[in-house]
Amino acid sequence: ELRGGKAPQEHEGQKEVFLYDKGIENREPKVRVTVQHGRDVVLPCSLSTKDNIEFEFFEWKKAPQKDEGLKEVFQYNDGIHYNSGRGGQSEEFKGRVSHFQDKLKHGDASIIIRNTKISDSGEYRCDFPRLQTPQTFYIELVVEPSKVLTVEEDSDVVLPCSLSTKEDITSELFDWRKDGGLKEVFLYNADKHYNNGLVGQSEEFKGRVFHFQDELKHGNASIIIRNTKISDSGVYSCDLPHLQPRQTFYIQLVVGE
Repeated sequence: ELRGGKAPQEHEGQKEVFLYDKGIENREPKVRVTVQHGRDVVLPCSLSTKDNIEFEFFEWKKAPQKDEGLKEVFQYNDGIHYNSGRGGQSEEFKGRVSHFQDKLKHGDASIIIRNTKISDSGEYRCDFPRLQTPQTFYIELVVEPSKVLTVEEDSDVVLPCSLSTKEDITSELFDWRKDGGLKEVFLYNADKHYNNGLVGQSEEFKGRVFHFQDELKHGNASIIIRNTKISDSGVYSCDLPHLQPRQTFYIQLVVGE
């Protein structure tokens, strides 16, 4: 049971803050956990009674977002769970979510999500529906870009995106988007791009975004946005979907006055 007098906690690379939903009777405070993209994060869920839950049932779900439905994150039932053959887990969480087996005897149903993605952000719930007094815990996860750039309005800015392997991407595809994919910033596909014939670029970026052709052979898919506007602020993704393994980089741009 989470109590308001408890101080926020920090684990390595993550921070927890307690939030309260006013007007909702008997609802636990919601914990907000913030972590940088790419790091592992623990979502806390513990019974105040510390009862042994090794033979109990609990499940973790992620609330629907945009056009997506409810996500099945993790489910445990008397020793059987998603990592031991149980089916039904949402695809994006497969192989990335684990519980802490040795902590179950102390009533701890916390999970760890490995290699977090921006898309993991959202509200999670940890349910014990079969206890004599059913309990539900709420956790808000915020996954932030690991890189934040701040520039003045009307200046030019380079958004970095480079492969550590430095492999030649001249014949590859890379796609820059903004705000969760809603805005098409720059698309390059084997020498074709928005500045030489490809269509589909969002209107506000036309004529202002360029890549570095000579740098592609060194695995550099960075772009430059000229004459930045306040409205350019947001989270950008640089996606190389055809690489093995696929690689996506996230950058947060803040344009100040």
